Amino acid sequence: MPSTPRPLRKLGFLTIGLFDEADPRRGHETTLEIIELGERLGFDSAWLRHRHLQYGISSPVAVLAAASQRTRRIELGTAVTPLGWENPLRLAEDLATVDILSGGRLNPGVSVGPPMHYDRVRDALYPETADAEDFSYERVRRLLAFVRGEPASAFRGTEGFEVFSDRVQPHAPGLGGRIWYGGGSLGSARWAGEHGMNLLTSSVVKAEAPDGPWDFAEIQLSLVRAFRAAHPDGEAARVSQGLVVIPTDSATPAQRAKYEEYAARRLPRTTAPQGPGRLLFAPDLVGPSAQIAERLHAHAAFREIDEVAFALPFTFEHEDYVQILTDMATVLGPALGWKPADG
Repeated sequence: MPSTPRPLRKLGFLTIGLFDEADPRRGHETTLEIIELGERLGFDSAWLRHRHLQYGISSPVAVLAAASQRTRRIELGTAVTPLGWENPLRLAEDLATVDILSGGRLNPGVSVGPPMHYDRVRDALYPETADAEDFSYERVRRLLAFVRGEPASAFRGTEGFEVFSDRVQPHAPGLGGRIWYGGGSLGSARWAGEHGMNLLTSSVVKAEAPDGPWDFAEIQLSLVRAFRAAHPDGEAARVSQGLVVIPTDSATPAQRAKYEEYAARRLPRTTAPQGPGRLLFAPDLVGPSAQIAERLHAHAAFREIDEVAFALPFTFEHEDYVQILTDMATVLGPALGWKPADG
């Protein structure tokens, strides 16, 4: 472990983009406003999470296309796109299009596995091929190949008046190096490293050891090290950490009470692995920025990364997010050695 943590080089945030079913436009608009605020505050990146058949953003790529036209600098990412819902070729076209529109700012994060509650949606999603669909890493490999410019067709040339390409168009140079894998296990971390991806590690990891005690930070550190050991760039390979972090420096007493109650409700799930997947959750970090910075500097995994995309709680109000992001950018970030981006 390094004697001192790395200075924080990139500060980002992650939001789910909740909306009211009766007024979905307003919810999507406030998400765009939050991204615009993030750019003004100097954040390096803003990330959206997928929520299918729920009241959160179901199409982050479309929302990020809109965000690309309302911002000029901040990087835009998905954390993460579950590829079980996607056709890799079509997704590659959408990602390349948004990357071109954004001027090369897109950072797609992806994961694999069957869609959540697959038994409920399989007939709607894959009515003819539900039993034959491959939800393995092969789905990521195909996406990487298409984004990086490998052939998607056996034909290239002119047919009548139309000209055809054998690779995804538009081609977005550099996008292939900005694809992230959202991994919580040693196997996924190694696979991402071997395939030259970047690694998103969140507030959830897999407790693969059968017996406790389980230390979230140490498990997450093992993922970071396994990823970098497998990656061609070694220690320079990019890793972003996505803990739930809620600074309270400028919060009202009512906001502080709400944040603390939110974290307290979620704390029991952090004491032992949950469910058949043996998922271990990190405690939410709530409090003054100086206190949070101290806890992060003592966090085994945080000490070896220099990029974060702190997750915003999913159920708060717009004014809460404004306060949290403002404190992150003006107090917590500098306490971690970060400097806001210009412009």
